[in-house]
Amino acid sequence: MNADDLHPYVKLARRAVEYYFETRKILDPSEALSLSPKRELWDKRLACFVSIKTLNGNLRGCIGTIRPVRENLASEIIYNALAAAFEDPRFMPLKEEELPGVIFSVDVLSEPERVTSIEELEPKKYGVVLEKGFKKGVLLPDLEGIDTVKEQLDIVARKAGISSLKGARIYRFTVKRYEEVRKDR
Repeated sequence: MNADDLHPYVKLARRAVEYYFETRKILDPSEALSLSPKRELWDKRLACFVSIKTLNGNLRGCIGTIRPVRENLASEIIYNALAAAFEDPRFMPLKEEELPGVIFSVDVLSEPERVTSIEELEPKKYGVVLEKGFKKGVLLPDLEGIDTVKEQLDIVARKAGISSLKGARIYRFTVKRYEEVRKDR
């Protein structure tokens, strides 16, 4: 895989984790400009998820935000990449020797919009946010093995610890997905 073929968002996610292994410090968001000098890529305030998968497609870490919490997208990508690598409670922290065997992807989210009917959902097109009381679950769109709205809602409810959709608020969002592509797959 040629690094020049990668979208700058994916380069930044990988670079943030590599830099942390090298220095034990958080990459300065201004470094994003070295990956692409187009400021408009970095200065927007947008939510994103960073996912890390093994070469055979198994999830290795995934952390993100459904609304922007940092000053710009560059910071959002850096912090979410580090959280996906080291803080996803479902996995042990990533080890440096694992880096060649993982693939990074960055999903940039649209603003979530409330839906009034599950007919407004489509798991290949929309991700979902499910909220009930203090519980909240998020599921990205277009995930392998999730083909129906029922499957999507069952998974996000289970993730959130919500046993019944009655009284829950459902939001949908779209993503623009940027991912590393391995030519050796």
